[in-house]
Amino acid sequence: MKGYIQVYTGNGKGKTTAALGVAMRTIGAGGKVFIGQFLKSGNYSEIKILKKFKEQVTVEQYGLGRFVKGSPAQEDIDAGRDGYNSVVQIIEKGEYGLVIIDEGNVAVQYNIFSEKELLNIFNKKPDHVEIIVTGRGATQKVIEKADLVVEMKEIKHYFQKGVKARIGIEK
Repeated sequence: MKGYIQVYTGNGKGKTTAALGVAMRTIGAGGKVFIGQFLKSGNYSEIKILKKFKEQVTVEQYGLGRFVKGSPAQEDIDAGRDGYNSVVQIIEKGEYGLVIIDEGNVAVQYNIFSEKELLNIFNKKPDHVEIIVTGRGATQKVIEKADLVVEMKEIKHYFQKGVKARIGIEK
């Protein structure tokens, strides 16, 4: 089966959740999934459930557990660079039918790796590998290279009323 490049972007919630939905479909069909999470660290609920599918799913986190605002620290950049190199190797090997580059667009915004490097990942993709890139702020070139682009648009969210992220729903 031919693999395509999907991009989930926009200011609304649900980009990672949508990508994880595709991961669940891939798992259900007997496929293998690699998830590389940039700028994230932690044992979120989705990470806990994916550990139950360790024969089919590999999750690596390339964040240091702090939200990046402004300029990332050198340690954040180093962790992200290591992650970028890992994702390139994973894609080149072609062992996973689905590779999710979670917050890849944000990593580009914060210069963890460049737009050119993200496009390079796309160019290295074996024909059978599906790639999903999530994160706000997908660049025009990334959008042009993708086969499918979804923009999540926030219209209304209860966070605006002070509701905190809830375990099992948002985290």
